[in-house]
Amino acid sequence: MPSRSQQYDAIVIGAGAAGLMTAISAAAQSRNVLLLEKNSKPGAKILMSGGTRCNLTQNTDIQGIISAYGKPGRFLHSALAALGPEQLIDFFNERGVPTKCEPSGKVFPQSDRAQDVLHALLDSLDQTRIDLKLKHAVTSIKADSSGFRIATNNGTFAAAQVVITTGGKSFPGCGTTGDGYPWSTHFGHRIVPTRPALVPLVAATDAWPTQLQGITLPDIELIVRNSTGKQLGAQRGSTLFTHFGISGPTAMNLSGIFTAAPRIEELQLEINFLPESSLIQKQQQLATMFRRTPKKQALTVMCQLLPQRVAEVLLDQSSIAHSQKSGEVSKQQTLMIATSLHQLSVTIDRTLGYKKAEVTAGGVALDEVNSSTMQSKLQSGLFFAGEILDLDGPIGGYNFQAAFSTGFLAGLNI
Repeated sequence: MPSRSQQYDAIVIGAGAAGLMTAISAAAQSRNVLLLEKNSKPGAKILMSGGTRCNLTQNTDIQGIISAYGKPGRFLHSALAALGPEQLIDFFNERGVPTKCEPSGKVFPQSDRAQDVLHALLDSLDQTRIDLKLKHAVTSIKADSSGFRIATNNGTFAAAQVVITTGGKSFPGCGTTGDGYPWSTHFGHRIVPTRPALVPLVAATDAWPTQLQGITLPDIELIVRNSTGKQLGAQRGSTLFTHFGISGPTAMNLSGIFTAAPRIEELQLEINFLPESSLIQKQQQLATMFRRTPKKQALTVMCQLLPQRVAEVLLDQSSIAHSQKSGEVSKQQTLMIATSLHQLSVTIDRTLGYKKAEVTAGGVALDEVNSSTMQSKLQSGLFFAGEILDLDGPIGGYNFQAAFSTGFLAGLNI
């Protein structure tokens, strides 16, 4: 264990987005910081995020970030005031990482390289008093009269304050295996039950989505309903059909509803392939198209609206032969096709779980953490930042923004 003269002002546990930003922020306040990471390299999740491009934030203002999180977003007021989307973009621009905004509002490094983001963070570490120790897996955190004693597989360290930034359980291959939860409960914190979020959906065996493997539809609507037909959530946008089911932003943003459900089989996913029009409008549009080209096959006409494989599935689900002439499609059959276009259902068996989840829902209860400082309300000197908190936002850079912002605020206060 270091001698008392070598005791750190603060120890940050976990060198991901939140931990790196916490350490950089604290060092800027002339704090003597030790950053512990159990992996052999820091920032593993940063490197694989956004398809290795790293979606830094969303092109919006502070209120836009807060609103995206719903009611829990209020917890982020102080963190975003300290480091909002504009300030985060400036942070990276000033460190040689110019950014770009895509039509979806997602902000990426101009190079499309997550490695540039990590390098900028690590370069900032190198210019400070931060001591980064890799391959140091924390085994326990104990409070004493002078602060905290942190035991690791490579020795014990002391600090006046400690920040837990170990993330959740998503992408465990990156080392995020929920290590911080038992340390938090040791100090009396309540852990809101965790579950995967922003995760692809697995359709029931032989369900129609698997026939559309590899197809991306840029603008369709997904709706989740319970067993009584009540709508629980809806998302419109890009959707990817895969060999196992459904992915893409729409499906992943709705996945939390499925992982939170006591019985996932009681939920139903509906897909509206033409969300701009009502059911009656779809029926009228189809009737007009069939009437104008009576000798063409129904499939040929349907391909004017959607890719062929999608059109085939819709006709199959409506029990209509692909070769049936348009002029022979009855009014009732037209309604059946329109209904399939408007609300084609699929049963979801499960999700791909933590292994493929982008974030973890649940975590350290927010009402036990001071949102103005990120310090525990139960244990003086204990701080939290990042995904370990009970905060999970939608796809689009919101979760990285929260990690960077809460880390920055924690660093200001240790």
